[in-house]
Amino acid sequence: MTEQPLESTSQPRPRIKRHRSDVPFFLVMSGLSSCFILLIVLLIAADLRFTSLGEFKAALAKPEIQSAFRLTMLSCTVAAILSIWVATPLGYLLSRYRFPGRTVIDTIVDIPIVLPPLVLGLSLLILFHLSIGEWKLESWLRDSVGFPVTYRWPAVVLAQFSVACAFAVRTMRVTFDQIDPRAEDVARTLGCTRGQAFMQIALPQAWRGMIAATTIAWARALGEFGPILVFAGATRMRTEVLSTTVFLELSIGQLNSAVAVSLLMVVMAVFVLVFLRILGTGLTS
Repeated sequence: MTEQPLESTSQPRPRIKRHRSDVPFFLVMSGLSSCFILLIVLLIAADLRFTSLGEFKAALAKPEIQSAFRLTMLSCTVAAILSIWVATPLGYLLSRYRFPGRTVIDTIVDIPIVLPPLVLGLSLLILFHLSIGEWKLESWLRDSVGFPVTYRWPAVVLAQFSVACAFAVRTMRVTFDQIDPRAEDVARTLGCTRGQAFMQIALPQAWRGMIAATTIAWARALGEFGPILVFAGATRMRTEVLSTTVFLELSIGQLNSAVAVSLLMVVMAVFVLVFLRILGTGLTS
């Protein structure tokens, strides 16, 4: 009896895949991302390098710039308050209900965001000076109400509000989208009206979003320039805000003052961003 050779029962070993290094991926991604970050850092560093602390203080001591700072704080605050008053109900309606014309309204809200700033300012100017027969809005406000708008501080507020409100509406809509509507539905089954459910259930839950929307509107109003220049002008000690101060200082060759005001606006913007980051951390905690 002959012995037959034993067949090998061993299976071929599976080939172990070696994980490729992720270093090239992170090098490419971080390299592309750092271009923009580096640009912003270089811009701020150039402003800081151009002026000194003494020149910064001297520029901010000018009566014209101090007046522009006060008007900026006032107009941005008023525009932000008006924005949140409009954005809260509008954001709630766009978030909770489906009604005829909703898409059209949603599109109209975004127009100030995408519209060129100078076009928005020109449209405001035409609106207030457009004659309909013998009636003109600016003349009626001046003669009947005694509250002229064009080329005065109310024009500054209206120009800032026209853009800032759109950003506030978007923020409030996202806020209400993140709030579960079931609590409001339960309140309505228990006898609450829609208004009571909104005031007692939805609004208290949206307070962080309202603060964020107000802050975003304030920051957006701070950087507004084109509509203010066209609709309100840049009259010193009258309709001048910080954004137009930079333009006026550059136009008369005062580059140091323009850079000083620019740095002041950067500092104000950083404070707003830090506040929003802190608020965002509270929202997610």
